[in-house]
Amino acid sequence: MSGGRGGEKVTGSAAGGDFRRKVERAAELRALRSSGGTAAEDAELSAAEAELREKRRKVSDAARADYLIRDAMAQGKFDNLEYSGKPIPGLGEGYDPDWWVKGLIQREHLSGLGPKAILLRTEDAELDATLDDQYTEKQVRDKVEDFNARVVDARRQLQGGPPVVTKTRDADAEVQRWRERRAAAAAAAPEPAAEAKPPWWRRLRNRSS
Repeated sequence: MSGGRGGEKVTGSAAGGDFRRKVERAAELRALRSSGGTAAEDAELSAAEAELREKRRKVSDAARADYLIRDAMAQGKFDNLEYSGKPIPGLGEGYDPDWWVKGLIQREHLSGLGPKAILLRTEDAELDATLDDQYTEKQVRDKVEDFNARVVDARRQLQGGPPVVTKTRDADAEVQRWRERRAAAAAAAPEPAAEAKPPWWRRLRNRSS
């Protein structure tokens, strides 16, 4: 951060440290005043408060933010954060307008309750997993058609609440995606271990018995 006298440059950390020392000194003087300080101490406090106000007026937003962050770190307010050292969930994924609804339902373990708009959003997010549990293409088509029918029916019922923004699914496309997921799962599945043959002496004994 620039802005020092005579063209000198003052870094954000240096300005923040000076600002913090002013705050601490003012706090000490206030404590003296509350405990019945002398006239000289009162005068020093007034001068310090005036200087602090002027300092606050001149401190940039960046230096003030730097001070607040460093102060919070010194107090340990950033310790033991929920995702400290862990990847942030959903980071890098495409924007989902329903992220807050899905997060609420997941956190609160909501199921079967609430407006149809919210229930359909949840069902839409879990539809792929539901289709993967089906064994035939007809079952997949039936599930998709049932889902589409309920989406269309919810759009027609104007009962207030959040709007129904869930889209219907194309049955042919969902069947094709279902096939691809099944094929990928089958390719990734480990092959069954071959049954080990018994040793030659055991086979010989079995033949003779």
